[in-house]
Amino acid sequence: MAVPAAVQLVDLALKATTAYERPDLAVRLQATRARLADPNVRVLIVGEFKQGKSQLVNALVNAPVCPVDDDISTAVPTEVRFAETTTVTLVRVPPGVADGAPLDSREPVEERTVVETSRLADFVSEAGNPENRAGLHHAEVTLPRKLLQSGLVLVDTPGVGGLGSAHGAATMAALPTADAVVLVSDAAQEYTAPEIDFLRSAMGLCPNVGCVVTKTDLYPHWRQIVELDKGHLRRAGVEAEIYPVSSALRLAGAETGDAELMSESGFAPLVGFLLRKVVARADDLDRRSTSQDVRAVAEQLSAQFTAELAALEDPGRAEALVEELTRAKARADDLRQRSARWQITLNDGVADLISDIEYDLRDRLRAVTREAEQLLDDADPADIWDQFAQWFHQQVSQATSANYVWTAQRARWLAEQVSEHFAEGADAALPEIHIDGSRLGGSVQALEQPEGEKFGIGQKLFVGMRGGYGGLLMIGLATSFAGLALLNPFSIAAGLLFGGKTVRDERKRQRERRRAEAKTAVRRHIDEVTFQVGKDSRDTLRRAQRQLRDHFTVLADELSVSLATSVAAAQGAVTSDVSGRQKRIEDLKAEISRVESLATRARALVDEK
Repeated sequence: MAVPAAVQLVDLALKATTAYERPDLAVRLQATRARLADPNVRVLIVGEFKQGKSQLVNALVNAPVCPVDDDISTAVPTEVRFAETTTVTLVRVPPGVADGAPLDSREPVEERTVVETSRLADFVSEAGNPENRAGLHHAEVTLPRKLLQSGLVLVDTPGVGGLGSAHGAATMAALPTADAVVLVSDAAQEYTAPEIDFLRSAMGLCPNVGCVVTKTDLYPHWRQIVELDKGHLRRAGVEAEIYPVSSALRLAGAETGDAELMSESGFAPLVGFLLRKVVARADDLDRRSTSQDVRAVAEQLSAQFTAELAALEDPGRAEALVEELTRAKARADDLRQRSARWQITLNDGVADLISDIEYDLRDRLRAVTREAEQLLDDADPADIWDQFAQWFHQQVSQATSANYVWTAQRARWLAEQVSEHFAEGADAALPEIHIDGSRLGGSVQALEQPEGEKFGIGQKLFVGMRGGYGGLLMIGLATSFAGLALLNPFSIAAGLLFGGKTVRDERKRQRERRRAEAKTAVRRHIDEVTFQVGKDSRDTLRRAQRQLRDHFTVLADELSVSLATSVAAAQGAVTSDVSGRQKRIEDLKAEISRVESLATRARALVDEK
């Protein structure tokens, strides 16, 4: 396997840094070693409510790990991973840590509680833990399964109730931390517009996307649905395979040992996708990043030997070589200064990016506000509130999700710009920026419904009588001059007309008041979203800035130390005596050969199939 080979190569490179007294290079390799020590490959299982996500996870691992029932929906993300024993662990992140963690913190403080496996539904389902009142971050389930042994981690996410909902925004923010995402939709209908929008946005954050159509055993027309879904993906420009499956057939076949049912379930291509395109792709990334890091270390290790060898083999050019290396070291030292071009580009770029992201978020939310207020003007909020609130949450979540996708894309673009400036001075390898938006909008509350006045039959009767009394009295007094009684057909008709108009005016007044209160609630919610999501986006960009700054600072330090060592070695070669020069040349060639063999192994690591 590639990962063990990569681990062995890193361990060998660490020994080399110790032997050649380069602890600064060991820092990078230790980070590489820590990355390889985590074999987990995260796959997010996403989709709308009641599409069969939890049952799909159960069928993949052939175990009832995720609660499934007609009246049960997932409320808390559930991670299913490999272990020799079956356990259930509840993970909480304290509110103070989740919402206000220092930007430079590496891992949030977690509270982990082990519970019985039979109690999982009490904590991760909407029935047992409505709206996640227990405050869980996620639940972890471990069990011994061959599919999971390669490091595969299946994450059963809460049903998003429309992929533009708040859960959908949270899922979107989690995508950069995932190695793949699987969208689950049942065969009852073709893809909806929110599902297509979600897939299109997801491709920008996690290109490894697969689609699963479930419940093929319940819907005879599932093949037609699959073809329609393929057309939607093609028109949307989403390159993803669709895997039609039946979780019920898979579980039944596994229980009875019926190979025909197992084959008919359609899970073989899906499992192949997870193993060959997800796990294997993560393995390839590990190989490439390890090869890059080891080759960079080998290049710096050999630099000092190469400089000294050149000086020994050509004493006449030694002085020129020392001057050249000294100038290179001066350029490397410049990279370590706060005034370095890459530092200026990074700082200015982040400031500009924060301004652009905030403007984009406000612009998107202002458009949502205008459309929401127009809808409230066109109808009575009391009649449409439930549908309006659902639509409003979807629009807000779509706006924040789109803003977050743009944030991640712009942050990567900035990383490339900074890397280009750095490469001009140091010819250094470029980093892969990691954008983590797991806190995106985590503290935003739902839209509050205004408490409108009740206008029942009793109130209508009272208001009508009050208005009718005025009309009756006014017309009755006017007609009394004509010799008619106070109560006459004219005054009674006027009373009825005035009473009806008063009721209509009161109904209109209350409707306008409801509209005003609803608009106020919309604006208040938009302000809260702008404040919280804006803060989370700024924090995300600040973390990205720190990642880039730390990465390039380490590279500049490594380069400076390497050149300083090379200068010292070349200067020492100039003053060396003739008798020991040949012996030193042979030793240097041997050292260069050993370091080159390390680089050769690193290049071979990428060529492995």
